[in-house]
Amino acid sequence: MATQDSSFSTAPPQSPTKALRVAIYARVSTDMQSVDMQLDALRQYCGNRGWDIHQVYSDQGISGTKVKRPALDQLMADARKRKFDSVLVWAFDRFARSTKHLLMALEEFKSVGIQFVSYQQNIDTAGPFGEFFFTVVAAFGQLERAMIVERVRSGLAAAKARGVRLGRRHTVVNTARVEILRGSGLSWGKVAAELGVSIPTIQRALHARSAAAVPQRGTGSAPCIDAAKP
Repeated sequence: MATQDSSFSTAPPQSPTKALRVAIYARVSTDMQSVDMQLDALRQYCGNRGWDIHQVYSDQGISGTKVKRPALDQLMADARKRKFDSVLVWAFDRFARSTKHLLMALEEFKSVGIQFVSYQQNIDTAGPFGEFFFTVVAAFGQLERAMIVERVRSGLAAAKARGVRLGRRHTVVNTARVEILRGSGLSWGKVAAELGVSIPTIQRALHARSAAAVPQRGTGSAPCIDAAKP
C-alpha cells in the first residue's frame, strides 16, 4: 500500500501578520470643545481594520495656526524614531496648519516609511492612490507659495503707488548728546540704553556725521543725524 508524503499533504505553517501600529492624532481649537468625537470614530476605524493603537496624541484648546503644538511635536518626534507604522487623523485641517505644513509632514513620514490616513477625506497614502496624492499635494503646495509671492508683490506695488515709504523706520540719533554721555564716562552700552537705540545705530550716526559734506556749526541746536538702518 502506497504511503502519501506528508510534505505534500500538509500546508506549511504561516506566520501571523503583524498588526499595523497606529498613532492617532486629534485636535480641537478651544477648551469648550472636546476631542472625544474624533477619538471615538478613529478608535472604531482602527478596530474595524484590526490595527493596534500605539498611542493617542491630542492637543486640546490649541489653534491649528500655532506652530508649536505639544502633542503634534511629540508625534513627529516619535515618527522619526519609527515607533509606529501609520498616522491616523480626523481631517487634514485638524493636523496641518497649511498645505505647506501638510506637505512637509507627509514627506517626512514617507522618508521613514510611515503611512498617513485621513478619516474624513478617506485618504490612505499606503494605497495605490498614495503616490498620486503626494504629487497633488506637492502641486498645491507650489501653487500656494506662488500665490503668496504674487500677493506680496502686488501689495508692495500698490503701496509704492500710494507713496508709502517701504522698509524700516528711520531712527534719529542726537549725536551731540552721544558725545556728552560718552564724555561723562558712560559706556557705549549705557549710552545706547539711555537713548533707546542700539550701539550699531549710534555708530552709523556718528559715521554719517563725520562723512557729511557740510558740518553743522553755529545752529544753536544739537545736531541730529538720520541713522537709517540698511
